[in-house]
Amino acid sequence: MTDQTPWTSNIFAITLLTENLEEAKAFYQRVFDLPISFEGDTSAVFQFGSTLINILAISQAEELIAPATAARPQDGARAVYTLRVENVDARCAELTAKGVRLLNGPMDRPCGIRTASFQDPMGTIWEVAQDR
Repeated sequence: MTDQTPWTSNIFAITLLTENLEEAKAFYQRVFDLPISFEGDTSAVFQFGSTLINILAISQAEELIAPATAARPQDGARAVYTLRVENVDARCAELTAKGVRLLNGPMDRPCGIRTASFQDPMGTIWEVAQDR
C-alpha cells in the first residue's frame, strides 16, 4: 500500500538558528504567546499549529547543515514566514504594544492581501497577512 498524501502537504518543523538562545526564547514567548513545547541546552521548540519552530543555538548548526554554512544575521533576510490572521491592523497594534518594531505595513498588496512584517532577534522575518 502506498501513501496517497503528497509528501509536501505538511511542514513538520522549521529550524531557526540563533546566536542568543535566551533572547530568542523570550521573544517567542512574549510576542507569540506560546509555551515552550520542548527545551534542551541548545534548543527550544514552539508549536505553531501543526508546525514545530525549533530555535537552535548556532553552535549546533554544523551538525545539522554541513557542508553548508550558516549565514550571519547581518547578511540579510533569506526567508519570510507568513501567519494568516483575521485582522492585520489589530495584530500590529498588539505587536507594537509588546515592543515589536514593524518593518513595514500594514499595507494592501496587489495580490489581494493586507500584510505587515517584523523581525525576530535572529533576523528571521515574520509577516502577518489577511485576505482583503
